[in-house]
Amino acid sequence: MENLTDKQLKDKEHEGIERELNLKIMQVTTEIKDHYPELIKFLDEMPVTVPDEKNMEITLKNLKSYYDSLNALLNSYITEQA
Repeated sequence: MENLTDKQLKDKEHEGIERELNLKIMQVTTEIKDHYPELIKFLDEMPVTVPDEKNMEITLKNLKSYYDSLNALLNSYITEQA
């Protein structure tokens, strides 16, 4: 079995979390595009997430913030339409 260093384990964990956040972002974005196209104009106003290999925690925070912003936009709109 392969022995991984702490850094390698942390990198693998980071990759998994990043993959999960990107999937969630894609799901919310797809829902907006498919069911609420009137919200697409707001997607350009969302914060941009730029990978930063030197500081991966900040990248994860940016992705999480972006996901939370998308989710809040969608949920707020759905609530207002009800």
